[in-house]
Amino acid sequence: MLLENLSMALHAIKANKMRSFLTMLGIIIGIGSVIAIVSVGDSMRNLYADAYKNIGVNRAIAMVSWNVTDFRMTDYFTLDEMDRVKEVFDDKIEYIDADNSTQADAIYGRNKVKFSFQGIDYNYFDVQPMNVIYGREFNEGDIKSGANHVLLEDKGAEKLFGTADCVGRTFRMTVNKDTQEYTVIGVYHQDLSPMVASMLSSGRTQAGFIPYTILTKPDDYFSDINFYIKEGVEMKAFLQEIALYLAKQKNRTVDEIRTMSVVDQMGSVDTVLGGLAAAVGGIAAISLLVGGIGIMNIMMVSVTERTREIGIRKALGARTKDILSQFLIESGIMSACGGVIGVILGTVLVKVGGAALGMATVVKLPVVIVAVGFSALVGIFFGLYPAAKAAKADPIDALRYE
Repeated sequence: MLLENLSMALHAIKANKMRSFLTMLGIIIGIGSVIAIVSVGDSMRNLYADAYKNIGVNRAIAMVSWNVTDFRMTDYFTLDEMDRVKEVFDDKIEYIDADNSTQADAIYGRNKVKFSFQGIDYNYFDVQPMNVIYGREFNEGDIKSGANHVLLEDKGAEKLFGTADCVGRTFRMTVNKDTQEYTVIGVYHQDLSPMVASMLSSGRTQAGFIPYTILTKPDDYFSDINFYIKEGVEMKAFLQEIALYLAKQKNRTVDEIRTMSVVDQMGSVDTVLGGLAAAVGGIAAISLLVGGIGIMNIMMVSVTERTREIGIRKALGARTKDILSQFLIESGIMSACGGVIGVILGTVLVKVGGAALGMATVVKLPVVIVAVGFSALVGIFFGLYPAAKAAKADPIDALRYE
């Protein structure tokens, strides 16, 4: 009997193709919107995760909180204090620097390109490997002498010199109000999607590295210590440990020392994006309610139009549950088909948008299964009343219906 009801439901849908499609339209739009929004949210979360991986998931910073009421100059750090931190936690810290950077115009002939230079130590590439395609990385001598050496990303090198193979070339740049010649000792390449690249830079500023000893002199103060912990060290416990140490050194309470890891930032961003995706997805899901009401309306019309058919079936021995299942199957099929079309539409929109932005997209199979299943349930739920009305029809009255 189930196969017979399924066949009759498909026949009824085919007999009114346009009406069936318009009935499914609300479900299509609702499911398509939900799939697209949830997928965009998941894709953005993955995108931020990839961006943070480029920063380093074992990275953290420590500073005296700027929110203290009596902030003083000695709350800043010096290079000597940073070296002491490195000595004390040598078994747990893989890399440490003053977290200093600068933006400057690099001038070569008539070309002028704005760069954002990060000040690093010679072992920075042990924790953040880079694909150096020309030249070399910094060595210990470059850092200790504060040599005017730079590493440029290949895109910036091409803009400045017209070629990425520019090792040994020099350009003028003003750093800390001091204009000098700087020599390119290496060029690196970093694979980033356009979206990640736009997140990590303004698009108008090229990237590069410079010895931190150029940006931070022995007598200079800086606001925070940037470090990468060694593999196997538990981040949360270590941040509490270093906060206690700095609190003693700076004559502050532990609550006045601010520590923050990349993992914490990732968690915060992921929570915000997840909440936004859920909220917007919930709003989009309201259209499913509209689609369900549309199914109920059309099924009521269908029951009225087929009153005589219902009477004939009942007169021939069809039971109440047979009539009920016939119309429930019909509404469920229409809704499920709308869900499938909505999933395809939403997925195509996400993929096309991702391709246009150069962004990897995520469409999770469980989300698709839940969406199609939920759309079928919507159809059954809203088809229940029309189906019950059809099932309860008196066969004599139904046969008299014109």
